[in-house]
Amino acid sequence: MTMSTPTERSTLHQRLRADLTTAMKARDELRTSTLRLALAAVKDAEVAGATARVLDDAEVSKVLTREVKKRREAADAYAAAGRAEQADRERAEGEVLGEYLPRQLGDDELAAIIDRVLAELDLSGPKAIGPAMKSVQAAVAGRAEGGRVAALVKARLTGG
Repeated sequence: MTMSTPTERSTLHQRLRADLTTAMKARDELRTSTLRLALAAVKDAEVAGATARVLDDAEVSKVLTREVKKRREAADAYAAAGRAEQADRERAEGEVLGEYLPRQLGDDELAAIIDRVLAELDLSGPKAIGPAMKSVQAAVAGRAEGGRVAALVKARLTGG
């Protein structure tokens, strides 16, 4: 695999395809199947809507985030049903996909961003949750799960 120069356009989609080829050559069944499913999800997103289009890195990242969330929810469901083997598989797939996502913010980092955004917008009270969420989500840019963000924003605005 060659290193890309600053003038070449390197995308997350290209990285996924290259890593799929590497996984296939290495006969890594978990990584191969996970990357195939991820690329299929990206392709589905590209052809969804009125016209087909190529996704940029941010959009591919959103698709991968959604796929990781699906894996986590499936793992929880399998674990609750006593199907540990399937739960482990879903968690492993989620970890593979997680390698392609930005590093997630820690609780302290996320709380600091929320406090900064709320102070900048001068928002308070439960009615401000919607506008606050919109601004905070833009500030964290996929580096924190929506559920975590929502819980912290709500706690900050309602004093809970």
